[in-house]
This record gives sequence, C-alpha cells and structure tokens, in this order.
Amino acid sequence: MHTLQLEPPVTPYNKNEEEEKKIILREYRALLRSLKESLKKGDKALLRRAFETAAEAHKDMRRKSGEPYILHPLAVARIVTEEIGLGVTSAICALLHDTVEDTEITLEDISRDFNPYIAKIIDGLTKISNVVDIKGDTTIQAENFRKILLTLADDPRVILIKLADRLHNMRTLDSMSREKQLKISSETTYIYSPLAHRLGLYEIKSEMEDLAMKYTQPEIYTEIARGLKETKRDRSRYINEFIKPIKEELIHNGFEFEIYGRPKAIHSIWNKMKTKHVTFDEVYDLFAIRVILQSLPEREKEDCWKVYSIITNFYHPSTERLRDWISVPKGNGYEALHTTVMGPAGRWVEVQIRTERMNEIAEKGLAAHWKYKEGAITGQESKLDSFLKHLRDVLNNPDTDTIDFIQDFKLDLFTEEIYVYTPKGDMRVLPKGATALDFAFDIHSELGMHCIGAKVNYRLVPLSHPLDSGDQVEAITSSKQTPSEDWLNFLVTAKAKSRVKAYLKEDKRKIAEDGRDALKRKFDNLKASMSQHNLNELMLYYKKPSQLDLFYAIAVGDIDLKELNTFTIYGDKFQHPGRELKNDKITEDEALKQKPGKGYELIIFGERSDKILYKLAQCCQPIPGDDVFGFVTSGEGLKIHRTDCPNAAQLLANYGHRIVKTKWAKNKEISFLAGVRIVGMDDVGVIQKITNVISGELKLNMRSLSIDSRDGIFEGTIMVYVHDREELNKFCNKLGALDGIHKIERIENTEH
Repeated sequence: MHTLQLEPPVTPYNKNEEEEKKIILREYRALLRSLKESLKKGDKALLRRAFETAAEAHKDMRRKSGEPYILHPLAVARIVTEEIGLGVTSAICALLHDTVEDTEITLEDISRDFNPYIAKIIDGLTKISNVVDIKGDTTIQAENFRKILLTLADDPRVILIKLADRLHNMRTLDSMSREKQLKISSETTYIYSPLAHRLGLYEIKSEMEDLAMKYTQPEIYTEIARGLKETKRDRSRYINEFIKPIKEELIHNGFEFEIYGRPKAIHSIWNKMKTKHVTFDEVYDLFAIRVILQSLPEREKEDCWKVYSIITNFYHPSTERLRDWISVPKGNGYEALHTTVMGPAGRWVEVQIRTERMNEIAEKGLAAHWKYKEGAITGQESKLDSFLKHLRDVLNNPDTDTIDFIQDFKLDLFTEEIYVYTPKGDMRVLPKGATALDFAFDIHSELGMHCIGAKVNYRLVPLSHPLDSGDQVEAITSSKQTPSEDWLNFLVTAKAKSRVKAYLKEDKRKIAEDGRDALKRKFDNLKASMSQHNLNELMLYYKKPSQLDLFYAIAVGDIDLKELNTFTIYGDKFQHPGRELKNDKITEDEALKQKPGKGYELIIFGERSDKILYKLAQCCQPIPGDDVFGFVTSGEGLKIHRTDCPNAAQLLANYGHRIVKTKWAKNKEISFLAGVRIVGMDDVGVIQKITNVISGELKLNMRSLSIDSRDGIFEGTIMVYVHDREELNKFCNKLGALDGIHKIERIENTEH
C-alpha cells in the first residue's frame, strides 16, 4: 500500500454585463438565421417567448466557466437546428430543456404558455437529465440509461436534443474539475456516442469520441492532432493528385458532384493504431475521399455504381473492402458505397460514394429520415421503426436496471450488422456474430425460450451456431425446453440476453427465498439483526456480488451457515474472522468515508501528514507520469487506475460517486514494474544489444526477458523497474533506435 495527499484547484472569467448582452443577442440571432427556411407564421413569436422565458428563468445562474447560463440552452438549440437539422419545435424545447429541472418553472407553465406537446418533450428531457449519483447505488447510471432509451422509443426528438446537450457539455468541458471531466467523458463514450452511432449521427459521434479522448488520454490526443497538422500539406497534395483524373472523367460523363478528402477522426485513428499495432506514421488511411452526387431518386443506385466503375478504371480496388450499403442499407438507414483502392505511390485510399440525400442521412441521421418520409426511402423508415420496436421489446423486461444491461445493449448499438432470412424470405437484421438462438429471440421471445436447434440453409445446426449474412434460418422448438445458464455464453443480442437473464433470475429468486429464510433463522439464533451491514459482511466474506447470490448459495448448500458461529458479534453487528488481520479489505462505506472533500486532489507520494491508503490497479499498472484517477472499491479501498485503462470508461461512467481526483508527486526514490513488448528481425547479437541498453546505458533493474523467434522474426517481453513514464519512454526510444527493431509497445497488465 502507498499514501496520498491533498491539494485544491482555480478558474478566470472577465466579461462585463454589456459584453454579455451582446454575446447572448448574437447567439439568438444566429439561431433565428439557422431556422430561416423553416419558420412559419407565429413561429418567430413562439421562439422569442421561449428565449425570453429561458433567459429570465436562468438570469441568476452561471456556468462553471463563469458565463451566463442562457448561453448553454442557446448553444444546444443551435446544435439541434444546424448540426442535427431539427425544426422550430425542437429549438424551443432545447431553449427550455433545463428550466423545469433547474428553475421555478413547472411543466404546467410550459403546457399553458406553449403547448402540451412541447411540455411532453421537456418532461422527457427532465427525466433523463443526469441523476445525481446516489452513494452506494451502483445501478443508478443503468437506470438513467434505461430512461433515456424509453424516451427514445416514445419520441426520438427527446434523445436528439439530449445528444445536442451532451455535445455542448463536451465542447465546454475545460472549465470543469478533473473528476467531472473524466466522469462526463467516460459516460459519453460509454452511452452517448454509441447512441449517436445507432441513430446515424456520425459527425456528432466522432466529435464526442474525439473530445472524450482529449480528456481521458490527453497525451495521445495531442500527439495525433499534431501529427495530422504536420502532415496536412502532404495530404492535400496527395488528395489533389488522386482526385484529378476522377474529377475530369465525372465531368466528362455529365455528373453534378462534389469530391473532396477529409481527415479521419482522431479517435478512429487511435483505434486503428491500437488494433493494428502500428504507429501514427504507419496508419495509411488518415483520410477518406468522399464523392457526393446530385442524383434523381430513381437513378441513385445506378449513378453510384457508375461512379464506382469510373474510380476503379483509374485505381485497383481491394475486393474484400467493398461495402455495399446502397443495396442493403445499415439498420440506422445509412446508405453509401465504400471501396478501398490502391492510389498513387502505393497507398491504399478509402473512397465513399453517396448522393446528396444519402449524405444528409449520413450526417443528420434519424432527423433526416423525417424529411424523406415519402417516396424512395420508406423501406429505411420502417427499418428505423423496427429498431425502435426492438428497443421497446428489450425495455419491457422488468430487470433492465442492471449494469450488464448497458453492456449488452451497447453491443447492439455498435457492432456491424448481418442480414439473414426467415423460411418465408423476410429479412432480419442482426449484429455480427449473432447465433441461431439470437435469431429465434429476434423473431419472438417465446420462440427463443423454447428453441432446441435450428436449420440454417436446410442443414441442422446447434443453438450456438454463428450466422452469416445471407443465411436462411428456421428455428426448431420444443414445449419442454427452458433457458439455461450456458446460453449466456454464446448469445449476442441484448434482447435475448435480457430475456434469459430475467428467466434465470426469477428461477434463482424462488430458490433464494429458502436461503433467505434459513439465514434469518440463523441470525435470530445468534441474536444478530438481518441489517445491511451484516449482509455486506457476509457478501464480502463469501465473495458474493449481491444478496440474491448470497441467499441462493445458502439455499443450494454452497455456504455452510455453521461458519457464522466463528464470527465476532458487537451488539447486533458482527464481523467476519480475519477482518482485524486483513485491514486493507475494507467496505465501500469505510473507503468512501476516507474520500476527500469536493474540490481536492490526491497527490500520490506526497510528504504531508494527511495520508490516505491506496493500491495501484493491476489491470493497467500505472506508473508516475501516467494520467490517473482514484477509485473507491468495495473490498480493497482506494485503487489508482490509468485514465486509458481498459476498465476506466465503465468505472467512471457507472460509479461517479467513487472517483477521486489524483495526480503524481515527483519522487525518484521508488521504482515501478513496467513491461514492453518488442518485435524485430532475428539478427545475431540482438539480445546482447537489448541487454546493453537496459543494464549498460540506462542502468535499469530488469525483472525478466523472454524472447521467442520464428521465421527470422522475434517477439519478446521485457519487464523492468522504472521511476516514471519519462524513464519508460526513454527506454522505449533507445530500444527503437537499435537496428532491426520494428515495433515497441507498452504492456497494459504486468501481473504474471
């Protein structure tokens, strides 16, 4: 264990009243301009009333930056109209979105002064506004997320305004405390950006992910942003060279079009660097070429394929990378042709081909669907309806207020899709990796519950059989079949998982009742109360995550209640044996009592006397110089995680009340174990060169070195003790400078 100390922070704002009025008026006029084309008679007066109502209601309120609060609803209204493409009603709702929650104004006032329809949307927005973290309640975020999804199924505009609200909060996150920055950023990547993705708001999704990365992984974000800036001139030159012959040919063929290159999002580049284990310089597709055609509805498909043909006359395509989302659009209505071609100088280039209508749907997502309700895209409209219906199905389950519900549903939001067919030829859209059992649940819950197997393309397959696009599937059922726990090992869709979990939980709950009764009798014999403290003590001792699991284990005989005779009893409370000896195993309540007050920052390895115990998390092994946060655990007190830890997003998004702002103090006395993975050419003397750097040049203490060589390439793992990240970076740079070394990356988890 180590110790931490505390340190407080600050923020400047200097605008006088006159300057503020000018800024507010300028923003309001910009909002009016964005709605110019859609304003009907009476709309302007209604919008003015909404603005004045919000300005009056928020007049004494300030944002954390010091700005007048009204600038926030104005900014949200502008995002709603300019970037999402909604109309006057949504702009009015955006202006009023915080009034019921934060001011004296009631829903009745809004219903009277505006109309019941606007009041209903404001009510939806109020219900999903961030619930204040309740100490110890681990399901609060999940329940909040469930409310968000319910309102989405009811009136999609509620969630679109909420996404605009979240986007503006992300854009103005600089003035917030570090804890808030981490919590809001993680919540955004955990919940809001997957939702934006599912609703087809790709621009907003990308910006949210980039901004979240700016706060959770500032160094990597800055490094990639700098790389993009430095390569901008070369990219522009290359793009111009690439599009020149295509442009000429498109003009020659009489197309009306736009063609341009645009850089990929920083978060998307970082993902590529991680998954492909490459450096920024090795990421080939830093940009995509976009061709946007003016095309008549009946000619769209034909025109896009003609353009594809023209492009591939100049550049060879990679057949595996062709994506045809025109013949079969994505579940959120996205339509385009994507291809990757070999461009000049041997570089792969991604090309996206769309029409103006497709482009609007790609950028405005769900909102654009309303604009194109009639005619050519009724099919996509019904696809969206089926997604909303799927939402309602999942949410009708009474047990959806759990953390793993979010995890399951996120998979549905983000994964690629496959298209399968029923025996009658109806198409169903499922996430990639879905099984025959997922298909059965997708058709109907009862079909899934009693499914014993399936026929895929007329061949009998087990329930766990993964489906491919184009499969024709028939579910086979039996009235005797019931869900079992092992189904959860291969199910993929949230709907199927939540149904099975609900069934198993109900089954478990019935059995657990017997365990609860047995425990109550034992408590009475020991003259101890069945209090939350005593139940927590038992859950900690028997390592059970919930009371249900505890009662169930007692009922099925996994726990022998005679052991309780060895517990120490104080009044009506008891303590499990070994508690005094193992004092680092503390409850969440005890750890939260140690959590410092609001506005303070824990300094790791400080020298002041107000000490707080903590441990370094094994899942990401932070070392001095890493961006970190403290997290109060149930059982092990305070743990320090890196902000880019694989578990960080879930911890920060779901357990905000347990986060402690943390940073390192300079301390060269203590060493930390860190690991690097190294790949290179298997040359004579390579190991000697590596050990020379470690022991000779840098004089680092090495714990282990393992090298595996195959076909002229070696891969190795080196574990060394360093004082901080600076020393680790220096070590990596020295290794990288050696001849034949191709790649070096830090190992996340050094627990072997």
